[in-house]
Amino acid sequence: MRKNKLTFLLIHPEISRTKYNFVGIIENECLELEYISSMLKEKGHNVYLYDGQVETSSVSSIIKKYKPDVVYVCGRTRQENFMLEYCKNAKEYNKKIITIIGGLHAQLCYERMYKNQVDYILTTFDIFKIFDIIDYSIYGKKLDISKIDGICYKENGKWYKNKSVPFDINKLPLPDRNYFYNHPNNYRYLELEHSAWVRTAYCCPYRCKFCERNRMNSGKYIGRNIEDVVNEIENIKSDNIYIVDDDFLFDEERLRKFLSLIKKKKIKKNYICYGRSDFITSHEDLMKELKGIGLYYVLVGLEAINDNHLKDYNKRSSIHNNIKSIEICNNLGINIMGMFIVDLDFTRKDFKDLYKWVKEHNLKHVAISIFTPEMGLENFSQYKDLMITDNPSHFDYLHLVVKPTNMSVKRYYFNYYILLIKLFLKAKKDGVYDFIDYGDYIKSFISNMFKKRSNDDE
Repeated sequence: MRKNKLTFLLIHPEISRTKYNFVGIIENECLELEYISSMLKEKGHNVYLYDGQVETSSVSSIIKKYKPDVVYVCGRTRQENFMLEYCKNAKEYNKKIITIIGGLHAQLCYERMYKNQVDYILTTFDIFKIFDIIDYSIYGKKLDISKIDGICYKENGKWYKNKSVPFDINKLPLPDRNYFYNHPNNYRYLELEHSAWVRTAYCCPYRCKFCERNRMNSGKYIGRNIEDVVNEIENIKSDNIYIVDDDFLFDEERLRKFLSLIKKKKIKKNYICYGRSDFITSHEDLMKELKGIGLYYVLVGLEAINDNHLKDYNKRSSIHNNIKSIEICNNLGINIMGMFIVDLDFTRKDFKDLYKWVKEHNLKHVAISIFTPEMGLENFSQYKDLMITDNPSHFDYLHLVVKPTNMSVKRYYFNYYILLIKLFLKAKKDGVYDFIDYGDYIKSFISNMFKKRSNDDE
């Protein structure tokens, strides 16, 4: 008998099962799942969300409780193992459950999801393809599955990939934020509690060599109607808005319209967004206006403290812009989060110089990422012979996955953790992040400095 009303379980896996899962520090609202939930509920389906960042029950127990017809799991590279595990949990409970994997990682690395426990893979932001999948697999509609753009499917044990095309973000429904509202003590960004995610565009308009975000949405940048964005923000029941575009500070005309609408509607909220140092440097007046409507954090990929590395990364910016952007934000009272890459060619001196540079330029908020080749990029293959792990959980920018060029793995980690400890002590002295237990993290860093790893001598 055909079921008109289906039950969907939408899963966002935990970031990590180690201490470094950032729970209680930075927690990401499950915006992708909220879009899907809204779409499905509009058609009368039962929908349940599970966020591994906040839930205490196991996925297996939730599957037994809700008995879903469809399980959808999304995530990034570091969550790959969990995504596949949860699809396996679903099939072990009931092999008739349709399992779908989507999200950022699946768009470019779909072949890694070609597993028995997975039925379909979504390689597009077009969530409406889920309807095509259930029409074909559950309702038995006579569709030519090979013509459904943006999916991978299997027939007779063999996987096939259909072409992916750019998706117009303006077609998305407003997200169903009930899960977010039901967890008022979660989803913070540092000291900004219960921060709601808002997306105004898909893809990144720049082409940094190390980043795969500019390949998302088939490499096409598409922005939302800014009036719709402001209307959404106005109706969100949260004082803190995290605009999660890969680069929100991009189109001056669009930003000025955003400013005008926010002022006209007298919306009073705090904003977090990503931006580039070259834009900040050349738009000081605009940054001042953004500060005036509540810009609280701007997350800036400074990446390096020398122009050679910036050139290697195809960053199309400069150290001058990095320094100037820090000065502008500090003068305006905007918290700038400087994001840096510690490269594989770093020496002991490079680690020391990075800390000195941060201190010299009065940068209070710093995020450090270990250079990590992205699995979905063309240049990933050039690191094949240098890889020291194939565990996707280590592709979290906190682990070395490639052998460093100027020191052993053990020595690299030692210098990396020394840098983190110094930055944490500086942050404590500067009075930032008072809500975290500095001592606990520093103890953990010290422990990791002397931790024996199987590849330490490589």
